[in-house]
Amino acid sequence: MYSGFLSLNKMVMDLITFIHSYVTIIPMDKKVVIDNGILQVTLSKPDGIVTGIRYNGIDNLLEVRNEEVNRGYWDVYWNEPGGPGIFDVIKGTSFKVILEDENQVEVSFTRTWDPSLKGTLIPLNIDKSFRFIVLRGSSGFYSYAIYEHLQGWPDFSLGETRIAFKLRKDKFHYMAISDDRQRIMPMPEDRDPPRGQPLAFKEAVRLINPINPDLQGEVDDKYEYSCENKDNKVHGWICFDPPVGFWQITPSDEFRTGGPHKQNLTSHVGPTTLAMFLSGHYSGEDLTPKFTKGEPWKKVFGPVFMYVNSYDNSGWAGTDPLALWEDAKLQMLIEVESWPYSFPISEDFPNSERRGSVSGRLLVKDRFLSEDYISADSAYVGLALPGAVGSWQRECKGYQFWIRADSDGFFSINDIRIGDYNLYAWVPGFIGDYRNDGTITITEGCDIDLGDLVYQPPRDGPTLWEIGVPDRSAAEFYVPDPNPIYVNKLYINHPDKFRQYGLWERYADLYPNGDLVYTVGVSDYQKDWFYAQVTRKKDDKSYQATTWQIKFTLDAVIQSGTYKLRLAIASATVSELLVRFNDPKANPPHFTTGLIGKDNSIARHGIHGLYWLFNIDVPSAVLVGGENTIFLTQARSVSPFQGIMYDYIRLEGAADPNSNKKKSSCLLF
Repeated sequence: MYSGFLSLNKMVMDLITFIHSYVTIIPMDKKVVIDNGILQVTLSKPDGIVTGIRYNGIDNLLEVRNEEVNRGYWDVYWNEPGGPGIFDVIKGTSFKVILEDENQVEVSFTRTWDPSLKGTLIPLNIDKSFRFIVLRGSSGFYSYAIYEHLQGWPDFSLGETRIAFKLRKDKFHYMAISDDRQRIMPMPEDRDPPRGQPLAFKEAVRLINPINPDLQGEVDDKYEYSCENKDNKVHGWICFDPPVGFWQITPSDEFRTGGPHKQNLTSHVGPTTLAMFLSGHYSGEDLTPKFTKGEPWKKVFGPVFMYVNSYDNSGWAGTDPLALWEDAKLQMLIEVESWPYSFPISEDFPNSERRGSVSGRLLVKDRFLSEDYISADSAYVGLALPGAVGSWQRECKGYQFWIRADSDGFFSINDIRIGDYNLYAWVPGFIGDYRNDGTITITEGCDIDLGDLVYQPPRDGPTLWEIGVPDRSAAEFYVPDPNPIYVNKLYINHPDKFRQYGLWERYADLYPNGDLVYTVGVSDYQKDWFYAQVTRKKDDKSYQATTWQIKFTLDAVIQSGTYKLRLAIASATVSELLVRFNDPKANPPHFTTGLIGKDNSIARHGIHGLYWLFNIDVPSAVLVGGENTIFLTQARSVSPFQGIMYDYIRLEGAADPNSNKKKSSCLLF
């Protein structure tokens, strides 16, 4: 209800500011100040740490009680092969003004690497730099970085890189991530004993005696505020007095890793706001790029936009945060529409004219559903580095470009960086992954029409029964209410109730005397299939494996063919799934996944991690006419966080041995 008024007011104020304010840079001995009349950004020199942001009468939006190096910074977490992890706040060693005129200032803080730094600093040239841009008339500033590893430099792994901003805790108390995920947050002191009680891992704390008594008894954990890349466009904080918002806006996912469903941190108690570019959260080491044999690599992260906004109290009730949030969302749309930006002064960041596009239509062919082609309604279609089928979700060195197809399967991916790619896709409602045969080479200005593409999902026979929905998530299964002593009030009666702390413990509460048994045709997966197959805690505080059962009836068994069990897994954490048919003690089991997964989604309140698909041949000899039972044992049981989240399970009837129809070859490892 605020958006129209805010937009008009913002346009008028921006026009007045643009007319009267130029961008100026004020060099000092150890600092540089960039001022455009709206805000003033102070950076240490040559370090490139953001030490101050002056805006709307507040001398500094950043936490003045922190040391200057702990206010606004780029950082990396890395290690040499086999070595310990190293956290490094990136500090430049040289400073340069790239552009200075009345409309724009761009500055660079560069840190170069040489062999004398081996083992102490990550072997990357950074910038060439990490850069900051302030534009005339803009209520905020941009930052991006260029990471470069030269051929012959030492091997290393890059576990995480991001931008972090620590805001003033006496000012910023209200956090917003989405329309339905925003609230008054605890103070950082609330997390320390005796105000806070540590829980099963350091990030999770129960608030015993918080400064704000309304928060007493709640759980605070930064992972409760994670977000998928596709939805992680704007988040931040609001100060009520004076009304000021600080927002981190990411207009593109092209430089993030893992595709549109990769989950990342956003904002959390501090008050802290993050721009996450690369991390192993909800994926583990599969999304940690490892640079070996001195391979060359270069990548641009960003630009991202740090946006600040305010409002005149005479036209707004200053305790309502929605106006600033609505304005931040409008600004996010402006930034998305402006991507790729035309103003960064770097040959490594191409504007739209130096990029290409790809379009086409994706259809699905499943002869057991329809003799006709099926439109790939709302399919996720993307370009990523060439690789195997499904490799895009583990790809972590290049750029990715994703779009959602329309209801008829048509897609158009624009502003793609030049280079070689494969086209990948997955279609909600169908298992597996699509990859187009052949490499797609993007050149400047190209417009490639791929025409009609056909995905044949894995399928050998008709569906005898199925559990769940093939959407790469466990959200449709039964997510319990939390233990009342572990509640985050934000997620009460919320669609994301899976983000509550401690839900893994509820399994033993709901199944105290035995494990889950699901009867096809009788049970309801929304009520009777627990969202995660977790371990069970024993009296001696150790943990034991769990075995779930699926009971189903076959009128008769076709002896001349092979049945197929499709197991689509939405998450796995140091797990091994053993599958047995009608014999709970079969040794060896009829199938094992082997040890899989390190995404830690159970502990981090995610409803999925990395996707796995297992296509299991079921010999007719292990089935019987009448009642059958599949035993699913998650055999690893050292901690409470080991377990599996299922996406979808399907049993297919035996294939007709006389059929000459082509079977699918699209299988995911």
